[in-house]
Amino acid sequence: MDQAANLRRLVVAKKDTIPSNTRSIAITSGKGGVGKTSLAVSLSIALAKGNASVTLLDADLGLANINVILGIIPKFNLYHVIKGKKKLKDIVIEVPEGIKIIAGAAGFHQLANLNEKQRADFISELSEIANDDFLIVDTGAGVSQNVLSFLTSSDEIIVVTTPEPTAITDAYGIIKSIASQSTDKTIKLIVNRCQSVSEGKRVAQRIINIAGQFLNIKVENLGFVFDDISVPKSVRSQKPFIVSYPKCKASVCVNIIADKIANREPGNYQNGGISGFVKKLFASRAENESDEE
Repeated sequence: MDQAANLRRLVVAKKDTIPSNTRSIAITSGKGGVGKTSLAVSLSIALAKGNASVTLLDADLGLANINVILGIIPKFNLYHVIKGKKKLKDIVIEVPEGIKIIAGAAGFHQLANLNEKQRADFISELSEIANDDFLIVDTGAGVSQNVLSFLTSSDEIIVVTTPEPTAITDAYGIIKSIASQSTDKTIKLIVNRCQSVSEGKRVAQRIINIAGQFLNIKVENLGFVFDDISVPKSVRSQKPFIVSYPKCKASVCVNIIADKIANREPGNYQNGGISGFVKKLFASRAENESDEE
């Protein structure tokens, strides 16, 4: 039995101890620089605003930056857990944005090469804190075994891409890697930094079609996020864009995606304008998907 298969066996053995009401959602990307972490933070906050309890785990081992986006300096992080100095539940931090975070170990690059037992032990510890509605896992970019371990251990997977050709190619690459290890995963797609609605739809459909044709795997279009100057401005100020600019185009899109994930009716985030347009677009798409089924 190879290491990947053995790791999955160890994780599955622990799975029965995790409360069934907790949805674990891993957010990943084929390459860095697509806005994955910023999106993961704001999406977690959007879910929490809908009265869901959310823990955000920074699983980008060795290059963590969720705490940077939130403007906090954790006393303890995953380094202390993996080294056996702290339990996972001991490093959970409640932040004013309404979510709990588990800080990653920025700068400790050796954590990016955990052995099989270390990965399995760490993932099994999640059972001690998994009492929330959502456990959002922000993984590293790429297809390392650590990343794939988190992905295959989660209930659902969200792949983030942008319209750039390299990002599209790498998004397909991570989907292919997931398919090679687990064929029963729910994979969803978010196209970030779109210039237009048509661009978001076109990029998503291209990836969905290719994955279906060559991998025989279904990828669901979860939505898109408009390119928005408010996002880099909020990163520089170390505050999530959904908090700094709650009515900006990107925030509206993230709120609607959060509603879709939580199976909620779309909220009234703004009166008309882009919010009304995007909500109608998502509602129309949902109706079309229902008709096709």
